[in-house]
Amino acid sequence: MELRAKLPKGLLRFSTAGSVDDGKSTFIGRLLYDTGNIYDDHVDALKASAERKGEKKLPLALVTDGLRAEREQGITIDVAYRYFSTEKRRFILADSPGHEQYTRNMATAASTADLTVVLVDAQLGVLPQTKRHAFIAALLGVPRLLIAINKMDLVDYSESRFLELVDSFRPFLDKLGVTEVRFVPVVAIDGDNLVAKSERMSWYKGETVLEYLENVYIGADVNRVDLRFPVQYVLRDGRYRGYAGTIESGTLRVGEEVVAFPSERTATITSILLHGRDEVTECAAGDAVALSLSHEIDIARGSMLVRPLNVPKIASTFYAMLVWCSEEPLSPGARFVIRHTSQEVRARIVEIEYAIEVHDLRRKSKATLELNDIARVSIECQTPLFLDSYNRNRATGNFIIIDNITNRTVAAGMVLDRDALPAADFSRQSAKRTQPSDLHLPKQQVTPEARRRAWGLPPITLWCTGLSGSGKSTIAQAFETRMLQDGKGIVWLDGDVLRHGLNSDLSFSQKDRSENIRRTAEVARLLNASGALVISSLISPNEAQRELAREIIGPTGFVEVYVKASLDLCESRDPHGLYARARAGDVANFTGVHSAYEAPQNPRLILDTEKHSVDECVEQLLAVLRTIS
Repeated sequence: MELRAKLPKGLLRFSTAGSVDDGKSTFIGRLLYDTGNIYDDHVDALKASAERKGEKKLPLALVTDGLRAEREQGITIDVAYRYFSTEKRRFILADSPGHEQYTRNMATAASTADLTVVLVDAQLGVLPQTKRHAFIAALLGVPRLLIAINKMDLVDYSESRFLELVDSFRPFLDKLGVTEVRFVPVVAIDGDNLVAKSERMSWYKGETVLEYLENVYIGADVNRVDLRFPVQYVLRDGRYRGYAGTIESGTLRVGEEVVAFPSERTATITSILLHGRDEVTECAAGDAVALSLSHEIDIARGSMLVRPLNVPKIASTFYAMLVWCSEEPLSPGARFVIRHTSQEVRARIVEIEYAIEVHDLRRKSKATLELNDIARVSIECQTPLFLDSYNRNRATGNFIIIDNITNRTVAAGMVLDRDALPAADFSRQSAKRTQPSDLHLPKQQVTPEARRRAWGLPPITLWCTGLSGSGKSTIAQAFETRMLQDGKGIVWLDGDVLRHGLNSDLSFSQKDRSENIRRTAEVARLLNASGALVISSLISPNEAQRELAREIIGPTGFVEVYVKASLDLCESRDPHGLYARARAGDVANFTGVHSAYEAPQNPRLILDTEKHSVDECVEQLLAVLRTIS
């Protein structure tokens, strides 16, 4: 057997996870064997090992279980990395430990992964450690989970057992906020549904594991908007002065202006040296480069170069989720060293706000953190750090905590956006509406039915949601014009108009976005109560935000209308140039570029503006209105 010679295009990093003895190492060994990525001498060694033990099948788990201690104990302790390729793609895989004692190793493996394969034993089902690993992968920002239901041969290749496990695990996974989840039934020891389709499970019509790994699209995962260049070394050679490091995110070109933190001085890029040898005019995330600037400014190791209109948060106190990796408990007030990008600063844990119970994702109070605990904490540093929230930028949103006495890594951390819902609160939440106890609603003298008769329209809110540029405001304005021409009263609530007045004090943070929706919904509710028909046009990108609006307006008065258009079409329209500005880094938190849009799952009406004109969309709205009247 020879290694494949052709190098594919693209690279996928993936890790494995799951409980002990779910078959992770065998799964990886079989995948490498069936794709021709094990050298002949290694195969011969595996055959010899099988012969010595009197086994008929190759001990493929030994392909990744490289440590002697692992072989003696029959478990995986360290993270085993393997590089392999097929004709379509290159891969870096990390086989991580299953035992709870080594959860920190699993977190290391998942921290840079584009995808995590979680194995489940078909006989044993979903175990607490399985949930722990899936939760940590989601917490670390892994956007995809491939759930491999292994050892299907031990349950007679039963489709019903496979579906039972899918149904039992999916509700938990749905709470994690992972972008994509796939389930595949496999027999790792025999290779069923790894590379080749299983004849013994002909009922499964989906992709094999390799088909999914080769074809999954990961291009959108890279943050190409936020330039973050932590300086690792300052190079001096005669008259040359350069700044070396790896571009963590974003892109950079010769001639662009950058600002250096902490000095906040600006300069222009005059040259870029890639990998220490090739002079280029532009570079991107992942490139190791040395930059020279138009003039000398105060830059040292730990400095960061960014764009002037797209800067990180500069903070000495922040909130984070921690995975505690030490057998020594953590107590509030403890002092450590934080390593973040190329910075190392002294810090202390101010408070443990709560820990997460991984079995049901509930919060619990804890005075100290034990090994493998996951908790939200507040941290105070002696020197400010240049931070992004982890869900925005994994590269500048992660850090490790080092014991300043033993020099051991004791925790991995993810920076939280203080204004956003905590990263661990994966279950959808909506703000609760509370009223002061000394306020009382006045008794209504005019009944809703009387108002309805007077206005001649149902007092509802047509809540139009969709990407910027999808056509929400255009359709709402045309609908308003049509109604007024027919002598009908209507109120149009537009997101941009509201942000110039009622909501002008709100930013585009997650917290303020939710407040924007809450205020708009409260206004719509009051207008509906007065008998008015309302049409609103707001992006309202999150399902949780729209559910908040539904709760405020009421289920009978809230009519969700999805104004549908592809991101490419919306960007080509770009009426206000916002997409271009967002991709240039001049606009932050822009839906479709920096954050995802969650399309409604069951809207009352879908207006597809790629297929229908504005007039046709208005007619569809009128048709819905007639069904309610």
